[in-house]
Amino acid sequence: MLEIERKYLVKNTDFLKELKGKRITQGYLSTDPARTVRVRIKGTQGFITIKGMSTDSGLTRYEWEKEITIVEAEELLELALPGVIDKTRYEIVIENHTWEIDVFHGANNNLVVAEIELQTEEETFTLPQWIDKEVTGDTRYYNSYLSEKPFSEW
Repeated sequence: MLEIERKYLVKNTDFLKELKGKRITQGYLSTDPARTVRVRIKGTQGFITIKGMSTDSGLTRYEWEKEITIVEAEELLELALPGVIDKTRYEIVIENHTWEIDVFHGANNNLVVAEIELQTEEETFTLPQWIDKEVTGDTRYYNSYLSEKPFSEW
């Protein structure tokens, strides 16, 4: 399945106070850009995800995800490369689009990123007031990169 998404930095997080987030822990079994393999625990659910290489625009890439048991996810996280990602995800629907806002913790503290999934690369949408600079295609903001080179080290 192809995933089309745009990614932005967030300049104001006041709106998150009204929302309930889910804690996410994720690690990488492979950070090879051609075949990134991620294990994630989101709340009480486990997932394994494989992502392919992004297009030149950074908007589109192949993504395959499967839910696994929490026990399987915990076991696979033990095999993960160093640099586990810790974040809280908030979701907000604006004009039929779901925005996912990730507030990072630990070594990536003070980083807040918002993503929106689209049906096509040309799809239009309204940017919320709290959106700052677009970072779509900037690999420094990929979670796999942040696991190796945390935001606090930039």
